[in-house]
Amino acid sequence: MSPPIPEPTRTGLSAAALERAVLDNLACLLARLPAIATPHDWYMALAYSVRDRMLARWVSTVGVYAAPEVKIACYLSAEFLTGPQLGNNLVNLGIEEPARTAMQALGQDLDALLALEEEPGLGNGGLGRLAACFLDSLATLQVPSIGFGIRYEFGIFDQEIRDGWQVEVTDKWLQKGNPWEVSPPDLSFYVNFGGHSEAWTDAAGRYRVRWVPGGRVKGVPCDTPVLGYRVNTCNTLRLWKSEAVESFDFQDFNVGDYYGAVEQKMISETLSKVLYPNDEPEIGKRLRLAQQYFFVSCSLQNLLHLLDLKRQPLARFPDIFAVQLNDTHPSIAVAELMRLLVDERELPWDEAWDITRRTLAYTNHTLLPEALETWGLPLFRSLLPRPLEIIYEINRRFLDEVRGRYPGDDARLARLSLIDEAGEKRVRMAHLATVGSHAVNGVAALHSTLLRQTVLRDFAELWPERFHNVTNGVTPRRFVVLSNPGLARLLTEAVGEGWITDLSQLQALESRTGGAAFHGEWRRVKRANKEALAQRIRERTGVVVDPGALFDIQVKRIHEYKRQHLNVLHIVTLYQRLRRNPQLDVAPRCFVFGGKAAPGYHMAKLIIRLINGVAEVVNDDRAVGGRLKVVFFPDFNVKSAHAIYPAADLSEQISTAGKEASGTGNMKFMMNGAITIGTLDGANVEIREEAGADNFFLFGLTVDQVERTWREGYRPAAIAGGNAELREALDLIAGGHFSRGDREMFRPLVENLLGSDPFLVLADYADYVACQERVSAAWKDEERWTRMSILNTARAGRFSSDRAIREYCDKIWNARPVRIALD
Repeated sequence: MSPPIPEPTRTGLSAAALERAVLDNLACLLARLPAIATPHDWYMALAYSVRDRMLARWVSTVGVYAAPEVKIACYLSAEFLTGPQLGNNLVNLGIEEPARTAMQALGQDLDALLALEEEPGLGNGGLGRLAACFLDSLATLQVPSIGFGIRYEFGIFDQEIRDGWQVEVTDKWLQKGNPWEVSPPDLSFYVNFGGHSEAWTDAAGRYRVRWVPGGRVKGVPCDTPVLGYRVNTCNTLRLWKSEAVESFDFQDFNVGDYYGAVEQKMISETLSKVLYPNDEPEIGKRLRLAQQYFFVSCSLQNLLHLLDLKRQPLARFPDIFAVQLNDTHPSIAVAELMRLLVDERELPWDEAWDITRRTLAYTNHTLLPEALETWGLPLFRSLLPRPLEIIYEINRRFLDEVRGRYPGDDARLARLSLIDEAGEKRVRMAHLATVGSHAVNGVAALHSTLLRQTVLRDFAELWPERFHNVTNGVTPRRFVVLSNPGLARLLTEAVGEGWITDLSQLQALESRTGGAAFHGEWRRVKRANKEALAQRIRERTGVVVDPGALFDIQVKRIHEYKRQHLNVLHIVTLYQRLRRNPQLDVAPRCFVFGGKAAPGYHMAKLIIRLINGVAEVVNDDRAVGGRLKVVFFPDFNVKSAHAIYPAADLSEQISTAGKEASGTGNMKFMMNGAITIGTLDGANVEIREEAGADNFFLFGLTVDQVERTWREGYRPAAIAGGNAELREALDLIAGGHFSRGDREMFRPLVENLLGSDPFLVLADYADYVACQERVSAAWKDEERWTRMSILNTARAGRFSSDRAIREYCDKIWNARPVRIALD
């Protein structure tokens, strides 16, 4: 009998094949001997070995997608916050245990190698993380797709806390290489900037326009394979890197101008250098607009190239590509696709406009007027003269249509125009995206309703059929299977493993909510996660916390509307109660905050300083006796989220009603069994509907009540004056108690709350504190809390990104799954 044939080294999934592959890559790609290899060398060798297995699936996937009948969903996003890749890819391939065995045989610990991976910080928060969740679901559901974005050399800053203040440190995620990236060597596209346009008449007598640019940049693709869960589908995340058209000028070099010889290369490469530059100075605005146009133009040129490879006519473009604009950042796609079709491909305007509209769809992510991007005309004209001309023509034709529908309504014309004529004339990018798309969607039921009633009301009246809701979702593969393996095992034992790709199957857990044994297992999993987080907190901050305490967690971008300072006011109130009566029966709590403030957002940075100031005082006060602990966990990112969400008991979702579009952190907490305390804002509304009112701690003004409060005249100082505990908390902050006696440090924050309180923190304070008392009462009833926790997980099915992607496919993209067989 002949011996069994070993699995191929590059594609085999057994521990033995992986062990051989790691040694091969260590020698052949990294030129290292095992005896002198560093831990990072071992990480890279393992990552390359995992990538090899993905590439076999990637090649098969690309081959199938080349067929002319395959429709591809294209997701354009300025941010993709993918998180670390190795662990997720091991899970999706189903080889986590073989990899652990292989590395153990080589003398390495898999968990230690996973901890070494640099996280690509290619996003600011929820927007980029949502995009990454959607790519995971698209691949898992076997929907052909490509994600398009920018390969920022430096991502969002790393956050350090020094003397209580946020300090921004450069994110050098590429410093040691990126093993997941593959760059096609023979593919690039050119992007124009500046210059002017020239009109002319061609030989056929047609009016034509050419763009004579002042400069050009080359866009080079950097591809990352995106593997679905236990399927062969491996889609693509294509990020564009900017390069100079000519990287070296010999003429300048020969005459001794050495800087001039490489100047163009240096200028061109700044386009993809850093995520979202500070757009306060004019140079920052210019760079941000240039970044957006750069990646959009590269992506659309790429799609036209793919259409040519499929040998399909331009008329079929919308049948082959569905292009989703993730917020307003890629909305210049409307003008650019028109430019490519009319100027470059010589299509008549009406035909090009029909193709553009049927191809593009727009997701709005905000109701905050300041977040709806607009660009001043002088800046836009100097950078993108030809796209601006096209926007003017789109606007002219659109306003003619509006005049036909609403004759004599000049006010409506002014509101709908793509150009804001008030003050400095500006291009309204959300308007451009809405006019140029066949579908517009919000990202939570409440948000979509408010979108139709407020910022896009006139458009919704004009085209009601275009407006949809697709509530956001998150992937359970990363945020439960990978980050909470103890809970994942318990869920699989209880309901089978089908929940991993159909989260609604967790509803079967409801039958287990009365079982004492299952309750005990549930609590043991949560306790283990809290112990692990407590250890990380001690390592990162030096603060010792009790895993038996209620872990009350608020992790998200720091912003006034998210109201981290409302949370702090409650902590100060509890602290004052304990100081007055140390014998008070208070449920022990560990308050954990995390999140980054935009570098130029002083008030948000002041809130971080306040959190750390309160922590400094409360954690060391003997009167508190360790019953309250406050922690600011620095540099919150996807990697640290893996430890934080599974450990949470209480999820703080306390934004002012009507301000949060959806939120996705609330969904991650819910999946992991945390109970929400929140307002009726964003997806909180749907979370409460799904979990049940008894399993959600509700407080605060509703959207209608917020509007009434402002309409009737809001006086925050009067509210503070009428509430002794609130006044005491504000006085303590203002008096320097949490700033080492410095009465000036928090003056801007306190004066803002008492003078205007734009996000109604003081208005919601009393109800929030009362709601927190209900939280404490529920926490003291262990069985009740456990049941509430189980039901939150059991009823989280609606918040899977798989459900969201199915809705996009059905409502907007008309895209269908395509099964991939390995060659």
